[in-house]
Amino acid sequence: MAPVHRPSQGRTTRWLGGALLCLSLGLGGGYWWTQRPMGGPDTPIDLEIEPGQPARQVAQAAADAGLSVSPWLLYQWFRWSGQARQIRAGSYEIQPGTSPAQLLRKLVDGDQSLARLRLIDGWTFRQVRAELARTTTLKPDSAALSDTELMAALGAPGTLPEGRFFPDTYTYAKGSSDLAVLRRAHAAMRKRIEAAWDQRAPDSPLKSADELLTLASIVEKETGRAEDRPMVASVFVNRLRIRMPLQTDPTVIYGLGERFDGNLRRKDLQTDTPYNTYTRAGLPPTPIALPGRDALMATVRPATSKALYFVARGDGTSQFSETLADHNRAVDKYQRKAAR
Repeated sequence: MAPVHRPSQGRTTRWLGGALLCLSLGLGGGYWWTQRPMGGPDTPIDLEIEPGQPARQVAQAAADAGLSVSPWLLYQWFRWSGQARQIRAGSYEIQPGTSPAQLLRKLVDGDQSLARLRLIDGWTFRQVRAELARTTTLKPDSAALSDTELMAALGAPGTLPEGRFFPDTYTYAKGSSDLAVLRRAHAAMRKRIEAAWDQRAPDSPLKSADELLTLASIVEKETGRAEDRPMVASVFVNRLRIRMPLQTDPTVIYGLGERFDGNLRRKDLQTDTPYNTYTRAGLPPTPIALPGRDALMATVRPATSKALYFVARGDGTSQFSETLADHNRAVDKYQRKAAR
């Protein structure tokens, strides 16, 4: 008698599972199941799919994340659909009431849940680091890196990070590396600088795009109102032309770093550091913040003026003067009287 070959129990189970699902689909019951909302919490569920993760593990991950669904049946649905190998890795937000069919469509389309990181005009890189540390939807791959190591990881070795990231709102898939977002912000700033540098005034005293970035960061920090930027830039450009010290408080404050307690004292203005633009002429060695697009453009296309001084009026705007005598009168009007 010829031997009888019996399939293994595992193969039989898989075959029966697929056959039963196909049969039920053919009878309409399975189709109804794929369209029926899966149970779960009343709030969205985060589902993480790793690269190369097989469909069986994806189905189990969906159940582990909180969906009230049979992982085995969900896996059979993935297989029967013919799209199991098309499921994409990523971070997905599954809304309450999602059906198996909707889930599979989302995973195949790569319809990932997105989060946002906003970098603010005028932030220092220390503030950027702090914001990344607060952002729980990003992988903190940069946290253990020094500034030097971080810039090397972004493909810019030997470059200091201050001012090198364009302030904007960046969307990303939850679970992305913070280095990926920083890489985009770094590339965006590089493009913005190049575009602004190409539009610089023919008589600009700036010698390089790096000098543009540094001065634009000062203009950003010195401007209370957007409409004042071209005039603020004009004052600094005029001073650079005659080699007059820039005498700007934000650079001194930046040089103080964490020692700054919110009160800039006379001794701070008199203590010589590379960032003290009262004691040193020219630009500081690096940018002091993230300049936005308007600050960059104001710096390369400043207002036409002879102004060498400005003082805050107290309402966010500035009073500009061409002579020291006029400036002293403006200081007396807008600051000394206010202090009395």
